[in-house]
Amino acid sequence: MKQRAPLTFAAVTAALAAACGLAVLTAPAATPAGGTGGPPAARMPVERSVLVCPAPSSSDIAETTYTSLTPGKGAGKGTARLQTKDGKTVLQPKEPGRPVGATASGAEAPALTGTADGVLAPGWTAQQTTKVAVGQSRGLLGVACTAPGTDFWFPGVSTAKGRQDYIHLTNPDDTVAEVDVKLYGPDGLVKGKPGTADTVIAVDPRSTTKVLLSSLAPDAQLTDVTAHVTTGSGRVGASAQIGEDGVGADWLPASAGPAGSAVLPGIPADATSVRLIAFAPGEDDADLRLKLAGPTGSISPAGAEQLHLKAGMTASVDLKDVTRGEAGSLLLAPADPKKAVPVVAALRVVRGTGTKQELGFIPAAAPVGARATVADNRLDDKATALALTASGGADAKVRVTASAGTEGGESAVKEVTVKAGTTLAVSPPPAPAGGKGAYALTLETLSGGPVHAARTLTLPHEGIPMFTVQTFGDDRSTVSVPRAVEDPSILVR
Repeated sequence: MKQRAPLTFAAVTAALAAACGLAVLTAPAATPAGGTGGPPAARMPVERSVLVCPAPSSSDIAETTYTSLTPGKGAGKGTARLQTKDGKTVLQPKEPGRPVGATASGAEAPALTGTADGVLAPGWTAQQTTKVAVGQSRGLLGVACTAPGTDFWFPGVSTAKGRQDYIHLTNPDDTVAEVDVKLYGPDGLVKGKPGTADTVIAVDPRSTTKVLLSSLAPDAQLTDVTAHVTTGSGRVGASAQIGEDGVGADWLPASAGPAGSAVLPGIPADATSVRLIAFAPGEDDADLRLKLAGPTGSISPAGAEQLHLKAGMTASVDLKDVTRGEAGSLLLAPADPKKAVPVVAALRVVRGTGTKQELGFIPAAAPVGARATVADNRLDDKATALALTASGGADAKVRVTASAGTEGGESAVKEVTVKAGTTLAVSPPPAPAGGKGAYALTLETLSGGPVHAARTLTLPHEGIPMFTVQTFGDDRSTVSVPRAVEDPSILVR
């Protein structure tokens, strides 16, 4: 009997709690006139945030830039710090709205863990961007530091010859985390050699471990695989680092959790190859309708209008140069709205041709929501591209804020309207006035929605369009808490 990948509600709940941190309950509100239920919940700023960043690269010539920011403005006390295992501080923001940056060189740059509290906790974000000029791992590798969790999906990894794919696991806590990694290929669960048992990976306290995926199934040479990472105890930050011979390297962040529809935002306008990899956990097959949301509307890609996913089996479809010179986003929806089956998905994207190709990944993304931030944008001409998609049936109004730079400048704001079913390339995106260094872009959904978004950072090198794409997702800077009946000082997790 074929083994299915479980949908773990408890794991999702635990991950959300870890991301939200602590919040203070407010004093009770008056019960509405004639109301018989309890008082409504309130939204309060989180009081503590935790982030983990994977070790950047194994290359001796790697150059890594770190950028960290808490968006907005705020008065009051707070601390934030990203540090190495031995306690060396790498990034330490001082106030909301002012990013800080740092650099590291070579293969010795470590994984980082950190916490923020007080006014620096709500929406705290950090980004690491690594450039490797030559060699097997050459490319521009970008990834946002993540909140630790217990359940992650990575459609788009591989065990094929010519690929070197690793899952990086970082444990921010003082106890050992026990992690299980399962792989699902086109025929279902990928098993190791006969007679070998499933391996539980122990990640020591405040440390990082990376797992070569091909070592988990040495007899399998599979181009497209879905990795499912879960913890039996503890929590970790998890990211997939991809290297492909002749095409480059980048990070693949976890896909948004299983859902009946998905949005993969911000495919670069000049993409020369786009491949969709998708997976349906659980017991039911999924039939998906594919549409590309471009600047004027949504269309079905010729020859790839639908995709059938067998339950528990990874499937892929080649979309070729689907954007054809205009940035777009891929929309996945159930072919029959009455039969919405949860799926996870990611895109493998290539820019350039021949020996000048570069690789990147776009996972299915959560909506921008109330507010979302991506750090480490550059002031260089055409380095930063921003794409917004209104994936619902209504136009959406979005505020885009560029923070000050890490070396000075003042923030800038721009409001834009995204038509329903379209992708808007915000060109140019706002940038800090008089800014120097890297800066952050913060999005706020003002009306309409939902909105999905991605930032593409391009830093060309010797004719290679080195790039990396980071999606925006609600920063969960507030948490919904029941209004206290008696004690307004109660803390909840």
